[in-house]
Amino acid sequence: VQLQASGGGLVQAGGSLSVSCAASGRFFSINDMRWSRQAPGKQRELVASITRLGITNYADSVKGRFTISRDNAKNTVYLQMDSLKTEDTAVYYCNVIAFIPGAGTRDYWGQGTQVTVSS
Repeated sequence: VQLQASGGGLVQAGGSLSVSCAASGRFFSINDMRWSRQAPGKQRELVASITRLGITNYADSVKGRFTISRDNAKNTVYLQMDSLKTEDTAVYYCNVIAFIPGAGTRDYWGQGTQVTVSS
């Protein structure tokens, strides 16, 4: 399973950005899809997740500002980030839980995309 992330970039505080991540390869289904982030000098943290049925969960720090969504037909997960703060600056990683025939569920990670919020 390969994950290709796109989007991100540089934005001023208060602005918006979106990132997306498309899964490809051989799998039966994609279960949970997630976005995590890692800021310099900090541990990676889970930002948002969405189940195949669309149930979402968010870190307290982004609730009300970020929206995760997915397109199951395209095996793609999106993260819309609004009202961005400087502390949202980080490398954002997507990861998915995929069901692989003969192998069960596996956890895959994308390469990460930089989001920088300037003051």
